[in-house]
Amino acid sequence: MPFLPITKKEMTSYGWDMADFIIVTGDAYVDHPSFGTAIISRVLENAGYKVCIIPQPRCDEDYKRFGLPRLSFLVNGGNIDSMVAHYTAAKKRRSDDAYTPGGKAGARPDRATIVYCKKIREIYGSVPIAIGGVEASLRRFAHYDYWDDKVRPSILIDSTADLLMYGMGEKHIVEIANRLNDGEKITDIHDVLGTCYCVSTKDYIPITNSKECPSFESVKEPTDAGKKNYAVSCKIQQTEADATRGKTVIQKHGSKILVQNPPMPPLTEKEMDAVYALPFMRDYHQSYESMGGVPGIAEVKFSIIHNRGCFGACNFCALAYHQGRQISARSHKSVLEEAKKITNMPDFKGYIHDIGGPTANFRFPSCDKQLSHGLCADKKCLAPTMCPAVKVDHSDYLTLLRELRKLPKVKKVFIRSGIRFDYLIADSDETFFKELITHHVSGQLKVAPEHCSNNVLKYMGKPNFNVYQKFEKRFYELTKSANKKQYLVPYLMSSHPGSTINDAIELSLFLKRNNLHPEQVQDFYPTPGTVSTCMFYTELDPYTMQKVYVPKTTKEKSEQRALLQYFKPENRELVLAALKKAKRFDLIGTGKNCLAVPPREQKASFQKPKKTIRNIHKKKK
Repeated sequence: MPFLPITKKEMTSYGWDMADFIIVTGDAYVDHPSFGTAIISRVLENAGYKVCIIPQPRCDEDYKRFGLPRLSFLVNGGNIDSMVAHYTAAKKRRSDDAYTPGGKAGARPDRATIVYCKKIREIYGSVPIAIGGVEASLRRFAHYDYWDDKVRPSILIDSTADLLMYGMGEKHIVEIANRLNDGEKITDIHDVLGTCYCVSTKDYIPITNSKECPSFESVKEPTDAGKKNYAVSCKIQQTEADATRGKTVIQKHGSKILVQNPPMPPLTEKEMDAVYALPFMRDYHQSYESMGGVPGIAEVKFSIIHNRGCFGACNFCALAYHQGRQISARSHKSVLEEAKKITNMPDFKGYIHDIGGPTANFRFPSCDKQLSHGLCADKKCLAPTMCPAVKVDHSDYLTLLRELRKLPKVKKVFIRSGIRFDYLIADSDETFFKELITHHVSGQLKVAPEHCSNNVLKYMGKPNFNVYQKFEKRFYELTKSANKKQYLVPYLMSSHPGSTINDAIELSLFLKRNNLHPEQVQDFYPTPGTVSTCMFYTELDPYTMQKVYVPKTTKEKSEQRALLQYFKPENRELVLAALKKAKRFDLIGTGKNCLAVPPREQKASFQKPKKTIRNIHKKKK
């Protein structure tokens, strides 16, 4: 079957009178495995169900397009949280949306999952509704909402949905679909792994071997006690987000109790291969062609996802909380088959843009213990130093890349998603490192040291900075020996919890010493579901319960951000203010180590006589 129906006419043309499931999504319909709606819809289709899609509904008639589904509505906010899609870290409205036809903003509402569910309830009453995707997954418990600057309840309660699927939903959705098809009510489905449901306090039966978070009422108060409870809650949620050792987690919300079942185990290699072998069209729906297409497809159309999960688990990243820290990987055969499909696409130019995933160079569990005991609850695999139990091996990934390079029509295979540089530099065998530089870098390799201050890196959950310096040195040595002109492009973040103005100055000096002029700088964005967001709100490290300095005012955040682009004339006043605040007068002036010119000297420099032809003639006389 080509694209799944998004109009009543398309549904009728397939000979359907009714859909089994109707997916309502905040994105345009793009049938590519990088889009959650595409995967869930194709998985359901493969299981024998009829699926219709309502992308970005705007009026009542959109919701009524297919009538009632036979089994359930499935709702998601899109590939990213709708608030992140709409607002910058400075809470300014974005002017574009990569997941909307023509790239135009405004096609989805704020808090899309909640809005869609409430509209379905208004029109259809008690119809079954299940929610999923990133927006639902990361807001499954009471969570700090940066845009409201307050703690909101679980999105399951806010949305009035019946069931919430968190994480990657292929296994969840098929089990739920089959049980609904067998006549079970969605409100009775309480034992599917990777799901959350609500029960009234009077109907709740205590669950053995479960963990209870502080209640919504106790974490929502913006007091020291409330914030301490929030930090305790965050630690419990993060600790139990492991498919091997995770327990059931509950949280009271008034007269209701939110119950999170343990995580669903990640897909096996065979299961993952089966998902990516489904008949994706690998493009946006043809109806968007006249609107300028969907920009979000551009970066992934000729890219391949070979893995899921990330045992790096940086504190500012929600990926490990959503996908898990356990690595799943596809077989070489599966990846090669997808690559062959790409090479036969009419607009393929010979370049596979990425063979990656959350972290491109992970193919296996971090250590032997992981599969039997799960990942450690009390420490990270790679930070602040690498655990001795971590097995570093790039040989399988390298073999895969070599096989891809040999395919007919393939000129280059690039790696654009994140390379974990600390894992790479820990490999005693440099074969992969050398071939990465020789074959897989398109001029620039993006890496994520994020900062140079070990104080900040500690709160980020990143390795100490000397690890990056070791990697950087070896990268340029190998690049030179390969007679290549290639460069590292470091991702950097300002204003992360723990970052003082002195830390920001340290990063600015690092950039100046290395002659780096970043065009784009990411200010820390407190998005739902991350440890760093917990630190931002509570000013506590949830793992130690120690105080954390947090730059919160607009002025200080602007100053820290400006320091990373100290070379821009428009940032001069902010940089000067930051340097004066830190009493770093040694960095104000015209010396080679200075970060800003004081007003008087700058004014004088503008008053120097220009070398005009007239002045030159006068000097000669």
